[in-house]
Amino acid sequence: MNKFLSIYSAKFSNKRLIFTMICIFFIILIYLFGVLPILEFIRNSEEEVKLKKNALLRFDEYLRSREALENELKMVTNQYESITKKLLPGETPQLGAANLQEIIKRISEKNGISIRSFRPLESKESLYFSKISIQIEFNPTNSMLNLGQFIYDIENFEKELVISEMDLSILNPRTPTSIRGNLVVSGFIKSDKTKIKEKGGKI
Repeated sequence: MNKFLSIYSAKFSNKRLIFTMICIFFIILIYLFGVLPILEFIRNSEEEVKLKKNALLRFDEYLRSREALENELKMVTNQYESITKKLLPGETPQLGAANLQEIIKRISEKNGISIRSFRPLESKESLYFSKISIQIEFNPTNSMLNLGQFIYDIENFEKELVISEMDLSILNPRTPTSIRGNLVVSGFIKSDKTKIKEKGGKI
């Protein structure tokens, strides 16, 4: 009887061992092919979410900076257009000087100032603009009011005009009723370098 119990007990232990090993085997399979893929998927999903979140943050930052840049560009463009409107017409310094001379002539006729001579001076070029200057000599005038209005109209003309030099003299100091003199009036046109750059060429 004891021998039978021993054999039965040994068989039961073997079966339990085999069952335990089978369970462990299935647990390992479940872990390898079930749990690990799920954990890997969760980890990859978290990384993907993090990457997308960072991408969205960068995109949001880009949109904000783009809006600021567009507003700044719009402001600069408006300023540039405002400045361009004040430039003299003319593609070259010679044409700019001719237009400036015509403007001064119209202003002088309006104010009853007789111009004796016009003398174009050498233009001065910068990166964006060329400064065009003309020296004008006017005949003696008896009206300080007309002369003052003439100077005022030049400096407040719709184009950007500047009186850079002024030399006035009285013909007879004892009877200061007649004044003559000369002025240097300057205006601005687009520089040749700016025109080349706008056309996509090299300076």
